[in-house]
Amino acid sequence: MAFSDILKNKDSEGKEKHVPVIEISAGSGGADTISVIVGKEIAHPNTVEHHIAWLEVYGVKGDGQVVSLAKADFAPAYTSPKIQLKVVLDGFETIYATSYCNIHGLWENSVKV
Repeated sequence: MAFSDILKNKDSEGKEKHVPVIEISAGSGGADTISVIVGKEIAHPNTVEHHIAWLEVYGVKGDGQVVSLAKADFAPAYTSPKIQLKVVLDGFETIYATSYCNIHGLWENSVKV
């Protein structure tokens, strides 16, 4: 099975919202704020039996270099699947986020910078 066979995206959204929503806002001091949340409009379940286990954020530079910007693991029933980070976005073309639901698998989304 290829990685692309298990990866799901915003076009295959299920009942609960699994796709990570990426928002970028201008910051001060040269760093912008990237916010990533799963279940922004409709909350994803957050129980031991069904939860978002982790989020990862990557940036792709103009030369194709992929940079891991953040990874967050979530404790079911105690934490919400959202992160916020400050990043100097100079040189980045695209920001990607992946999330993993313990029942429904791997989901992704991206935004152009």
